[in-house]
Amino acid sequence: MSFPASLTRRHPLRCRAVALAFALAAPLSQAGDAPDAPDAAKVKNLEGVQATATVTGDGDSYTTKATDSATRLSLSMRETPQSMSVVTRQQMDDFGLNNINAVLDNTTGVNVERVETDRTYYSARGFDVTNFLMDGVGLPFADGNQQGDIDTAVYERVEVLRGANGLLSFTGNPSATINFVRKRPTADFQGDVGVTVGSWDNRRLDVDLSGPLNESHSVRGRLVAADQDTDSYLDRYNLRKQVISGIVDADLTSSTLLTAGVTYQKNKTHGGMWGALPLYNTDGTATDYDRSTSTSADWSHWNIADTRSFVELTQELGSEWRLKAALNYRRVTEDSNLFYVYGTPDAQTGLGLFSYPSAYDSTEKQYVADLYATGPFDLAGRRHELVVGANWAKDDVHQLSGYGVGIGTPLPPLGEWTGNYPMPPFDAYYGNGDFHIKRKSLYATARWSLADPLTLITGASLVHVEETGVNYGTPSNYRKTETTPFVGAVYDLSKNYSLYVSYAKLFNPQTQTDVNNKVLDPVTGANLEAGIKGEWYEGRLNATFALFRTRQDGLAEYAGHNLATNQDYYTGIDATAKGFEFDVSGQLTDHWQLSGGYTQLGLRDPDGANVRTYVPRRTFRLSTVYRVPALEGLRVGATLRWQDRIYRDQQDVALDGSEIYTTQGSYAVIGLMAGYDFNPHWSATFNIDNVTDRKVITSLYWSQGFYSAPRNYMLNVRYRF
Repeated sequence: MSFPASLTRRHPLRCRAVALAFALAAPLSQAGDAPDAPDAAKVKNLEGVQATATVTGDGDSYTTKATDSATRLSLSMRETPQSMSVVTRQQMDDFGLNNINAVLDNTTGVNVERVETDRTYYSARGFDVTNFLMDGVGLPFADGNQQGDIDTAVYERVEVLRGANGLLSFTGNPSATINFVRKRPTADFQGDVGVTVGSWDNRRLDVDLSGPLNESHSVRGRLVAADQDTDSYLDRYNLRKQVISGIVDADLTSSTLLTAGVTYQKNKTHGGMWGALPLYNTDGTATDYDRSTSTSADWSHWNIADTRSFVELTQELGSEWRLKAALNYRRVTEDSNLFYVYGTPDAQTGLGLFSYPSAYDSTEKQYVADLYATGPFDLAGRRHELVVGANWAKDDVHQLSGYGVGIGTPLPPLGEWTGNYPMPPFDAYYGNGDFHIKRKSLYATARWSLADPLTLITGASLVHVEETGVNYGTPSNYRKTETTPFVGAVYDLSKNYSLYVSYAKLFNPQTQTDVNNKVLDPVTGANLEAGIKGEWYEGRLNATFALFRTRQDGLAEYAGHNLATNQDYYTGIDATAKGFEFDVSGQLTDHWQLSGGYTQLGLRDPDGANVRTYVPRRTFRLSTVYRVPALEGLRVGATLRWQDRIYRDQQDVALDGSEIYTTQGSYAVIGLMAGYDFNPHWSATFNIDNVTDRKVITSLYWSQGFYSAPRNYMLNVRYRF
């Protein structure tokens, strides 16, 4: 029998590959003329401060030339001693990637675990991704997952740094760090308006306006808004999403830049699922429902309002040194009436399912302050770079759950379920969470130029974490201080190739509790990575081949459900992940953009047994667009998302006493696109996703699941000015 996932914190090599990857990439460095550079960014040059931005940021590229996601040092992807991917604004526009799930679905090495319609977990290199940053600043998920839909209209690109990033994200999580790079104001006026229509009455309008706010261009602004209303292939599901964002840059002096902004997103979901479909029958056979089947009641709703505001002050200090201070505030509110279906159906009758209605309200407030200085210094006749900084953060979470009268009411088979169930009063009993997490850190990073071809990056973060409060009857009191070091080296083999290696210590506080309601100890371990990187055409094409090995001790793993307290409990497991990945992104020719990669890993406990078997061991991602020279303005492209077989031990037995496993076989999802630029202002893009109409289970992260979307269509018409 499965139980409802609490809306509180459920936390629950091959040489031929190397040769093939770089055999494909190497000829590009010698192939004919280099592709033309993207259009130059429109730049407002001051004496000390430089503000750079365009509507598309990286032009029409599928890569970026510089990032500071790993160290706060502005480094090219080749200079960064970790594997990373980037999804640019152009790629998002080409394939209609209007939410973060769609973006990460198309990112090398990342798995999107859609456990419910409005709740998602992410994993990379075998472990959960919990670090989401905005322009390099942010907090780990309080609940271990993303609730609701994050719209991408307000972002220039999304960077994914794989491996541990304890320097900037408080915790040394070895999976990945997701960094959202906001759109910024431009010096000259520009903008666009887009209209999208698609399957299931999907309708969307987005607007992006940017430019100067005074004659001297010393004050600049950007306004981004989006409004989407869509039904779904799932019965009774509808999403209304509204987003608005405003950012202002102001040159206070020739060396001082002040930036302030706010983003508001509201999701109103009708018919959202809490939990999902049962995946097996009492005799151990797999269930097989129509993919439109939903367990929601006709009164179910899940509304989320997310407000993010920030202020940044950048001060040029002279001698190429810069000081930057940032203050971020986030407030997330949720209110929901939800309907969970639990139990195990009979294979013949479909009976054996029961109701679990609940109402849920929460408010989370996050405060993050960051201050750092960066610049060069000379030592032993060579120039080096240094970053020193401090970070303070607070996360206040208040949650209230009310459980409905009538829990345990027998339900008809899901094949006959219409959502018709009287909405009960939600006062059978209550539960609440009220906890507060504070984090403080001091960090420093140095990039040492040891020789012309060799650079060494060293860094460390001293982190203090404390938590107080009560989480649904469980005291949540915790205090810990830890240092997480990082070291990396990059050796340039030639103008196109570099070898790199990096090591990071892991320290990740946990909030899950064991069967005795004791908070689990922090995760400890280490992350080691080595590889080779290639860069061509002045950074417009990047490739990486990486080997990695991660050890985590004490990692929380779901162990069961306490009927008396209605809470999940966990046990700490030791796990080692090792594998390799290849990633390539950028401009292959003047007309051809590509982004993609392959990941292969093993994930075992100290006894050699496979763990977290719901995580695919092999994945492949590819997105590519080609501009047809013979027909100016025409663009054609495709996406491919492939993963191998996954399975889950349901920790249950069939009527004959045999253990029950749920399996999803390997599968590929193909997407196609075609676009046409009628002139410099008007364009249209048509996308088809899941061309072969493949029916698969979206995730086996939990014991329940639901099916992915069938073949669907989307048409976008855009006007740029």
